[in-house]
This record gives sequence, structure tokens and C-alpha cells, in this order.
Amino acid sequence: MNETDDAGFEVLLQFLQQTRGFDFGGYKRPSLMRRVQRRMQMVSVAGFAEYQDYLQVHPEEFGQLFNTILINVTSFFRDPTAWDSLRANVLPKILAAKRAHDPVRVWSAGCASGQEAYSLAIALAEAMGWDAFRERVKIYATDADEEALTQARSGSYGPRDMEDLEPALRERYFEPGNGRYVFRADLRRAVIFGRHDLVSDAPISRLDLISCRNTLMYFNAETQAQVLSRFHFALDGQTSGSGGAGESYLFLGRAEMMLAHGSLFAPLDLKSRLFVKIPAPGARPRAQGGPQNNQEPEPMPVRMQRLNDQAFEDAPVARIVVDSGGALTLANQRARAMFTLSPKDIGRPLQDLEISYRPLELRSLIEQSYTGRRAVTQTSVERRFPDGEVQFLDVVVSPYFDEFNHPLGVGVSFLDVTRPVRLQDELRRSQEEIQTANEELQSSNEELETTNEELQSSNEELQTTNEELQSTNEELETMNEELQSTNEELQTVNEELRQRTDESKQLNAFLESVLGSLSSGAVVVNQEFNVLMWNARAEELWGLRADEVQGRSLLNLDIGLPVGELRAPMREVLAGDAERKEVTLDAVNRRGKKVRCRVACTPLVVGKKKREGVILLMEEAR
Repeated sequence: MNETDDAGFEVLLQFLQQTRGFDFGGYKRPSLMRRVQRRMQMVSVAGFAEYQDYLQVHPEEFGQLFNTILINVTSFFRDPTAWDSLRANVLPKILAAKRAHDPVRVWSAGCASGQEAYSLAIALAEAMGWDAFRERVKIYATDADEEALTQARSGSYGPRDMEDLEPALRERYFEPGNGRYVFRADLRRAVIFGRHDLVSDAPISRLDLISCRNTLMYFNAETQAQVLSRFHFALDGQTSGSGGAGESYLFLGRAEMMLAHGSLFAPLDLKSRLFVKIPAPGARPRAQGGPQNNQEPEPMPVRMQRLNDQAFEDAPVARIVVDSGGALTLANQRARAMFTLSPKDIGRPLQDLEISYRPLELRSLIEQSYTGRRAVTQTSVERRFPDGEVQFLDVVVSPYFDEFNHPLGVGVSFLDVTRPVRLQDELRRSQEEIQTANEELQSSNEELETTNEELQSSNEELQTTNEELQSTNEELETMNEELQSTNEELQTVNEELRQRTDESKQLNAFLESVLGSLSSGAVVVNQEFNVLMWNARAEELWGLRADEVQGRSLLNLDIGLPVGELRAPMREVLAGDAERKEVTLDAVNRRGKKVRCRVACTPLVVGKKKREGVILLMEEAR
């Protein structure tokens, strides 16, 4: 794959996003390109630019392409050992932390054709009983593939889909009919299916468990970090002994180790890919339940504070708050994702964080805002990424004071103005990264710093090796699922071929039976007068078996019949000059007896009245 092909592929991805709203920018390029090329081979298109033209001419191709990219390989209780661990180590803890009527909320992200979501429903119903399940459980099942969601909503599966499900569970939770199995309607109401893009859509909130198995492995590292941050926000767990809700959990696939996100989730059972949420420091327990709790309504100031907190968290602009002592107090979701801030960074001195000096020196702006008692703005701040990309930000520092004019802190907003800056002046650049603070301290402790850097370098090398191994494992798992998908397609094609072969055998047997029942000798020849069929009566007349004449020219057979005299009438019938020609010839049958043989020639018509040969009926004239 050369640079021209890479550029054409990126143009194709931009075209898909602009025309159909699918953003594949966060997917791993090797596997994504491999899936697209597979679809291109199926429609006999060579290049990415030609395939883009093909999509514009054939809009129905979009659906086929998305089905190929979004591999929907799944089954009931896939990886049984991991499901056993979920039943033993997670579900009992979730239920034990709930009161009798508290809701249980689960999200099956990337549910494909629904087996994963229904497996969760079965596991919960077995753990808590059908009545409690119907009353308390909500399972939100989402996927980006609308066609797969349509199948999932039906809850109907064929015998092959049910092979991995225990017979006892199949009888309890599925109703057979018309050769298929349908999930119980009374339990099906607890499972809610909907289209959701993990990369661009807001997450479902207040969850006890998220199951996202073998989906993250298709994304690159940056997109994985973004999705996991959203999962962390969506889960509703607290630390043990907090007095609030119980812990909440993340259930991943066997190829997803999540080694680089220890600040968000801790492993519960690494082999089964079960993780528990690590709450943010200082996070307050979320309110549990709803009106059914029979509690007094919260005071209006408390409700207003909740509203303010939520508005700050969901603001589209990255924003942080630093108190008068110089400690980072708040950072909304956008800021945490943009500057890779973890929950452990809340409460730390700003000067210890990279955001204090990158992409610009924040502490001087903060001092200016305090001194001038007004907002200070720094425009078109340049932010560079390791891959060479550049982002431009307008940074606004606003000071806050109490009623006695004493400083409370500052709010810092980061507005992404990359597009306007590039349109106005693409050549304008800000200065390079600011040198880190405390250079004097760094100089005086040079030996210690050198040792620390060596240890850090070794740690980074180990982490890089782990990430490479993880990436390789994910790629192998992706290819395994592709092979499994291809194998299922081949099995379907093989089944169709077997059915067609059986139908062909039945048709041949029918034709042989019809020809064998004729009292006349029947011979069928093609356009070159080669014998296609030769019935038993013809064998009895001329003494040659069907296997002896099959494929040979009728005009070259020595059978006691002057076959050369049949050339003219057969040609007239083939040419369409006559619908039927009949001749009577002197012949000698297989017993050596002279007979008069009447031969009727009619056309062999196949398809749209096309003459493919001649049918000859032979009988002795009386």
C-alpha cells in the first residue's frame, strides 16, 4: 500500500462521514482498510477513488459496506468462563448493594445482533427471579449497525444461533415456532435497543454494569481512551464503604486488557476481563432510585447546585477551576479528555500538572487576572500533537472574588478556534512548548533527575512493549472474527449449493422417469447433434446403452437406422423452419429384423424460446 493509496483511503473515509454521518476516524487503519478492500473485491472495483464513484452511482452499496466493516460476530454466552465469573463475582455484588425495589441498569454497548444483550437478561433473570427482573431491570443495547439492530429487536434466532446455549436455558427463555426461537415477550420488554455511536454520541448514565466485548479492539489508542472515559462517567459506582451505591463494573472482551487506564478502572478478574470503576477523588454519591424512594424532595439550593454541576460537566467548552491556593479544583469532561487529566489530578497543585505550562504558561495569566481584577485572554495559542497535528485555542482566565473582594480562584476556558485560525492565516504559528517550571530545582538535583529519567524511560519502554503486544492481540482477534464471519458465509453458500444439487438430482430423476415411461424410443441431441439423453426404448430398438452413446454424435452411430437421412429434418427444426418434421425410414433393429421406423423431430426449447437441440421419437410403423 503506497502513499497515494493511503491518501485515497482517507478521502474515502471523509466522503463516508460527509454523506452518511459515519465517522471511522477512530478505527484502526489496517483492519478498517482490509474490510473496505474486501467489499471492493466483491463489486470488482480496484481503487478507492473508483469505489467512491461507485458508491455515488449505487447508493444501496453503503449498507453492504457498513455491514462488512461492522463485523457482527457474536453468540450467546460467548467465552463461557468469563460469563461464569460475571455470575459469581459481579451480579451478586450489584444485587446485594440494592434495596428491594431499586432499579438495575445495564448497558450492552456494541450488541450486534442481540445475543450479548439477551445473555445479560438471562443471567440477571436467573440471579434475581423473573418477577423482580420484570420490575427492576433495564438493559440498554446499542450498536452503530442499523441492520444488526433490526435483527436484535426481533429476538428471533435460528437453530445454528442456539447451538451455544444450554438446552435448559433455551427451553426457559425462548419459544419455538416456524423453525426459529423467539425470546420471551414478557422479559423482552426489559431490553431496549437503539442506535448509538460510541465515538460521537453521549453515553447512557447511572449504570451498574457496562458490557462492551470485543468492540474497543477496533479503535485506535486515542479513541479507546475517549470511550473508556465516557464509560467511567456513565457508571454509577462508589468506593467500598462509602455508604452510597455499590460498586459498578465494566465487562470487556478477551482481547482487551486496558493496561493503560489504571486510573479509571481496576481489574477484578483480569483473565475474564472484568473491571471495577475507580471513583474520582471527592466525587459525591449519586442519588439512587427515583420517586419510589419515598424521600422528601431535596431543597431548592441543593437542586440548583446539582444543576450547576451538571451544566459545568456537560459544557461543550473545555473548562477548569483553580482555587486561590493554586490547586486544581474542577475540570469538566471536555477538559479531562482534551488534556488527559485523571481523577487523581483533582486537588493537586496546578504547577505540578502539564496543563500549567502546555499549551501555554497559565500561571502568569492567572496572576495577571488577579492583578487586573479582570478576565485575561490569550488568543490563537498553538497546541501540537505527536502525530504533527496542530490545534489553536483561545484561553480565557476569569478571576472570582468573594463579597470582601478576596480572591476565590479563577476559571480557565479553552475554546477550540483551529478552523478560524487556519482559514485566516495558515502560516501563523505560536512559539514552541514552554520550558518546564522549577528549572533551578531541576538543575540542583540533576543526578537524581537523571536517575529518575532513566527509570521513567525503562518504564515507558515496558509500557510501549505492552501496548504493542496488546495491539497485536487485538489485531489477531479482529482477524479471527473476520475469518469466523467468512466461514459462516461459506457455510451458508455450501448449504445453498447442497439444496440446489438435491433439486437437480430430483429433476434428473423425474426426467428419466418420464422418458422411461414412453413407449417410443426417445433421443435428445444438442445443436451439434451430440446425444444428451437416450431412453430404455431406444436401447431396446438399437441395442446400445445410454452410457455407450452419451456425448457421441447421433450421425456417427451404427445402429441399423440410416441416421444420415435425419440430418436435413433436424437442421430444419433447429433453424426454426419447421415445428415438427416426420420421416419413415427402412431400418434393422437390434435383433436383425427389417422394420419401417417412423421418426418425429421436434425442437428442444430452453429459456426464452431459444432452440438448444432436437427431440427425436422413434417407433416401428405398423
